[in-house]
Amino acid sequence: MKFLERLNLWNSDKQSYNKLFKFNPYFIAEIGVNHENSIDNAKLMIKQAASAGANAVKFQSYKADKLTAKESPSYWDTDKESTTSQYELFKKYDALETEDYFLLKDFSEELGIEFLTTPFDDVFVDELDNILDYYKVASADLTNYPLLRKIASKGKPLILSTGASTKVEIKESLDFLDDFDIDIILNQCILSYPTEIKNANLGMIADLINTFPKNIIGFSDHTPPTKDFNVQIFSILLGSTFIEKHFTLDKNLPGNDHYHSFDYEDLKNFRKKLANFEEIYGIEEKQVIDIEIPARQNARRSLYFKEDIDKDTVITNNHLISKRPGTGISPKHIDEIIGKTLNRSVLKDEKLELGMFD
Repeated sequence: MKFLERLNLWNSDKQSYNKLFKFNPYFIAEIGVNHENSIDNAKLMIKQAASAGANAVKFQSYKADKLTAKESPSYWDTDKESTTSQYELFKKYDALETEDYFLLKDFSEELGIEFLTTPFDDVFVDELDNILDYYKVASADLTNYPLLRKIASKGKPLILSTGASTKVEIKESLDFLDDFDIDIILNQCILSYPTEIKNANLGMIADLINTFPKNIIGFSDHTPPTKDFNVQIFSILLGSTFIEKHFTLDKNLPGNDHYHSFDYEDLKNFRKKLANFEEIYGIEEKQVIDIEIPARQNARRSLYFKEDIDKDTVITNNHLISKRPGTGISPKHIDEIIGKTLNRSVLKDEKLELGMFD
């Protein structure tokens, strides 16, 4: 189901939405700038993401001159990406132009995967609006009200990441956007590249769900991928129905976002693992299932007589014992039996029947 269809279901029937998508998150493969200015790389990643089970691919549209001052320091792990200047790093990967994104949009549609790119300035917002069904705003721009205003003025749904933000700041941004009457999805995010698993703090997803019940809550993940996919699956168990994860052709490529990305095999295996967890999770409403019926009948207990008892005896607690199987009168009815009079003699270990009593 496409993004807008999911959103419509959320707005009309939240219970059905949560039931349908609990183990079927909308997965955004964040290509970002991992294409490294190559259209061919970008197309190959779109193809792999679509084949592996992503619902959407996402790019980042910016020009370094409009994004960062030249003296801006790094905020990433320089052991993985040695560039210490934001300007220098972003300048390496800002070669794609508006027409390139139009081309990639068309290519994505041919493969049946939704296209998204995050515009980081007003020019890209205007130039790319025709190919975007919804917008994504990065965590760092949660308080960038001019950009939020520009994007919200387009009247389309918005995914807003919340990394390095307080709940007060999130509420202030939501209040600021109220006048635009647009749907907003909030992504829990730790704004650290990479985020060590010990710092994932997935409990914040539950807090966002409780604090902002009108908003769908998703998860923007920067942890290094693992074979068990515990981080991503735990986020889903906590209630995240959208996942955004960086995507690459090769996690061993040097620099930038490759080292904390999913590749084709990761995404494919994650979907398989998730299907296994859905099977384990099973039925959400507590009930007796078919395989429990033999045990329910035979491992539960019925009321039996402890000894031989003569006719016309008034039954007391001392006459009775609870034994398996549970095919007779349940011990929960013992108080209804005590005080009744036998209408015939009974034997030790005979199972009680209602017809035995006056």
